[in-house]
Amino acid sequence: MFIHWSVDSQLGSVISHSMVGASDDYLDRFVNELPGSFNPKKFDPEDWARLAKLAGVKYVVFTTKHHSGFCMFETNTTDFNITNTPYGRDITRQIVRAFRKQGIHVGFYFSPDDFWLLYRQGRDVSRRRPEALPTNNLHLMEHNKAQLRELLRRYGPIDVLFIDGEPAGLKELAWQLQPNLVITRGQMETPEQKMPDEAMPGPWEACYTLGTQWHFKPTNEEYKSGTQLIEMLIKIRAKGGNFLLNVGPTPDGEIPFEQERRMRELALWLFINREAVYNIRPWHVIREGNIWFTKAKEDDTVYAFVTKTDWPKGERKTFTLKSVRTTDQSDIEILGQSGRILEYQTDVNPRATWAQDEAGLHITAMRAQRIYNNSKWPNPVVIKITRARPAS
Repeated sequence: MFIHWSVDSQLGSVISHSMVGASDDYLDRFVNELPGSFNPKKFDPEDWARLAKLAGVKYVVFTTKHHSGFCMFETNTTDFNITNTPYGRDITRQIVRAFRKQGIHVGFYFSPDDFWLLYRQGRDVSRRRPEALPTNNLHLMEHNKAQLRELLRRYGPIDVLFIDGEPAGLKELAWQLQPNLVITRGQMETPEQKMPDEAMPGPWEACYTLGTQWHFKPTNEEYKSGTQLIEMLIKIRAKGGNFLLNVGPTPDGEIPFEQERRMRELALWLFINREAVYNIRPWHVIREGNIWFTKAKEDDTVYAFVTKTDWPKGERKTFTLKSVRTTDQSDIEILGQSGRILEYQTDVNPRATWAQDEAGLHITAMRAQRIYNNSKWPNPVVIKITRARPAS
């Protein structure tokens, strides 16, 4: 779970970037007025953490400081921070405690860019200009290092650090302070709003928004459907990556209604199919048409994700897989169901059957579990194949 949240969520604008190219008047009001009205009275990090746990989240990455320079933590480096708002309390600390309580690993997003500092220096607010880079701006580098020391000394062991900008000098300090820290952006591939076509060597993480914006967008927003998000998760895992999915809380401190609903759709799908997503590795082919694959990390179980199909409950479908071979010890069934019972149909045997020949593995399976009241299910179905071998 990625969480983009800062003082300008009140405006519903792009986070931080509206400061680039802004007039002096806009910048003055951004820095001096916005903190005075930021008061997320409905913020309950335990609600967030419970939702994340249910939705299968393994680690959270929270925006401790985005490019604007506004700190969502208590700091001695600037008064442009959460303790100088009507809310007045360290939000980062509360998130750390709540997510740890749910057994979720804690990660910090940190931006080396700092528009507040550039503004204070009388420089144009920008990204990528030489003077905006810490390696060319000694004051900015020291400012960032002081903040990173606060973040990595005050909140206990941190699991993940996402450095959204020039990492030189900062990642070395981070590892000095916490040698076991995993640095994602700044050290590994973290494609944003896209994913590679094939599996990539080494660890990688795809970062996506639920809608079109990282920050809360109260109007003119278009959200991805739950089915789209599930299919994105499948494709990313089939290619060996992690899925970092963003939520943008409201200025009041709540996960928006539309975003929560999509997280709960993910929660339901993962409640059924979690073993096909965690502790897995890519199969020797990532897909056959609309069927995607993963393989269990510790054994010879293969998971086939059947996407783009209308599969009514109680109906048999047949699939032929060319990349998988069974053995004498193999078993095949739809994940999440026993294969022994079709509700209200006592004379029906819903168990999957299969046959192997030179053309491939032919699987005939019945979706026998009722997930929704109307017995319809629009989301991918996973077929579990044990003791499987790659087809030569």
